[in-house]
Amino acid sequence: MTDQTSAAGSPSTDEPRSRRAPKPRRRRRGLKITLGVLLVLLLAGGGTVYWLFSQLDGNIKGVDIDKALGEDRPEKLPTSGQNLLVLGSDSRAGAENKELGGGGAVSGARSDTAMVVHIPEGRSKAVAVSIPRDTLVTRPECAKDGGSTVPAKERVMFNSVYAQVGPACVVKTVEKMSGVRIDHYLEINFAGFKDLVDAIGGVTVDVPQDINDKASGLNLTAGPQKLNGTESLAYVRTRHGIGDGSDLGRIGLQQQFLMSLLSEVKSQDLLGSPTNSYKIAKSATKSLTTDSGLASLTSLAEFARSMNGVDPASMETIMLPVAYDKIDPNRVISAEPQAGQLWKALREDTTIPEEAKKSPATGG
Repeated sequence: MTDQTSAAGSPSTDEPRSRRAPKPRRRRRGLKITLGVLLVLLLAGGGTVYWLFSQLDGNIKGVDIDKALGEDRPEKLPTSGQNLLVLGSDSRAGAENKELGGGGAVSGARSDTAMVVHIPEGRSKAVAVSIPRDTLVTRPECAKDGGSTVPAKERVMFNSVYAQVGPACVVKTVEKMSGVRIDHYLEINFAGFKDLVDAIGGVTVDVPQDINDKASGLNLTAGPQKLNGTESLAYVRTRHGIGDGSDLGRIGLQQQFLMSLLSEVKSQDLLGSPTNSYKIAKSATKSLTTDSGLASLTSLAEFARSMNGVDPASMETIMLPVAYDKIDPNRVISAEPQAGQLWKALREDTTIPEEAKKSPATGG
């Protein structure tokens, strides 16, 4: 992943944008998940099937986060709780993207979604903390795959770290800004889920309003619509055809689509159709990158089964409390003391105070 692009397909750097960024969406609770959480829950629901597909292990790409980060890391949780960093990436390269007006000739990918998913001791619930992509952070000194070192840098836009240095540096950046030890890493390629949607026979979503996106060629009328893989990929990418054209509108569609996808997969009889189950597993694993500890179906399914008690309906998703940056109002920074209180609760595996969920940038 070497290039960073905006939701419209143009380069996204640390330079200020031409207009003020829309205010981040207020936190929402309930069935609000990312692709990584979706896959874990999917495996939890059908874990008795996936042990049959050991030959698919080679599809899962692994990253040795522990080796890359060394010993200078936060302490692990004092309980049996777990913390996952989930990234949703969206490649702009490839024929399927060109067909959708996604750029086609552009190499690399971007990290569109970043969430720290905290699973408390007992694993009966979960909370996901979304890190806004425009958050200014201090990127620590990181090592690249080739052995070279990238020096630390202040006031770096969070979603630029992946493209500039790689996944291990994203983990390190999150750990440095939060003091939270990341136990596992999950990265999902959005484009890979095009095949998954086709494998399950399409996904029905309730389109909130008419969409006419000339950039992607997506045209949908408001109301329930069953989308195939190509349409689904366009749906989770569109932003010009929804709301005020901001990235936040697109994120809302992504979250809605993922909930619909999870519901569709869980409604299917995986045990009763081994052939269909294999197709779904093949599509899912082809788009997955994990830390080396989860980089096999056996390990991933075992971890998923340990999360069987997590009810998606009980999941809570909140946004990292942020405030607009005083130097560049198109960017946000972590708001204190709220952000500190939030990260402290995750480090200690305790209940997050209501005050720590309030974000000055949203007025909430």
